[in-house]
Amino acid sequence: MTPAEAHVVTPRRLAVVMIAGLAAVLLCVLICPLIGPSTLSLRRAFAGQWPDYQMFFGVRLPRVLLSLLCGGALSIAGCLFQSLLRDNLATPYTLGVSSGASLGAVIAICFGFHTVAGLPGIWGAAMLGAAITLLIVLAVASEGSRMSSFTLLLGGVMINGVVTSLIMLLHNLASVRESFAIVHWLMGNIDPPEPSTLVALAVAVLPTSVGLCLMARRWNLMAVGEEWAASRGVSPARLLLIGYIAGSFLAAAVTAVTGPIGFVGLVVPHALRLKLGSDHRLLMPASFLFGAAFLAICDTVARSVFSVELPVSVLTALVGGPSFIVLLRSRRRSLWL
Repeated sequence: MTPAEAHVVTPRRLAVVMIAGLAAVLLCVLICPLIGPSTLSLRRAFAGQWPDYQMFFGVRLPRVLLSLLCGGALSIAGCLFQSLLRDNLATPYTLGVSSGASLGAVIAICFGFHTVAGLPGIWGAAMLGAAITLLIVLAVASEGSRMSSFTLLLGGVMINGVVTSLIMLLHNLASVRESFAIVHWLMGNIDPPEPSTLVALAVAVLPTSVGLCLMARRWNLMAVGEEWAASRGVSPARLLLIGYIAGSFLAAAVTAVTGPIGFVGLVVPHALRLKLGSDHRLLMPASFLFGAAFLAICDTVARSVFSVELPVSVLTALVGGPSFIVLLRSRRRSLWL
């Protein structure tokens, strides 16, 4: 069987990958809440006995569910940006929206905004910062009704640089207490969420991710090239706009809750592309499921293995970076770089 034939999407192959991804997510839901620095009894937890009940249903299970949602959202957003920009190194942070969300959160910390539009100050400011950054990038990258992936990438990278500089400026001017809070938030952490937070994030992430998967054939056209997509009767500018807004929305929603978490949107989609091929009908749902499992496992290790709890973004970088290098070296003969 040739490599091209091995990557053909058939109903059987799609079913196998989906079952494997769902099994990975289910195992994370069942096993990860049981792992932690202290032991807990499932029998006591389901019997409603304290502290096992509170530890399982109030802390560990919501945290695992949050990590699954965040990992899936970041991974599918990374997969989307890689196809839109035709750049395998693109991530949810490439086009500046996550940096905009971070700037909004830093402003909220520095100026003591406790609530914004009825939301916790950091979340509301982060979403507002992401929205403003998105509009600025679109204004810079578009000319009338025209927009290309090249101008979108350049505009996003430049705005990202400016926003990062503003974050460093505010950090330098902040007080010691504010500086500590900024560093803690920028490191990216998954904390046990309130049920309302979990429901709100699920409402934001799941329908958007399903919609992106349903448009997989169009992302296949964009991955080949804008001219190819136009010759097949679709509007590249419209798809770029839809994809950029959808991917940015996913990245901003996650960043507003957890802070920036790197490497998930780069490593997982690219590793799956090397193993499964570039057909987004298979790649996008697989990215969501395996990205969810990847972040849940990393968060479980970060809070369980070491004597102090590590920020999950530290572990995703420590695990994802070397794994990515090994994967690239194992496939270097079949890659064009």
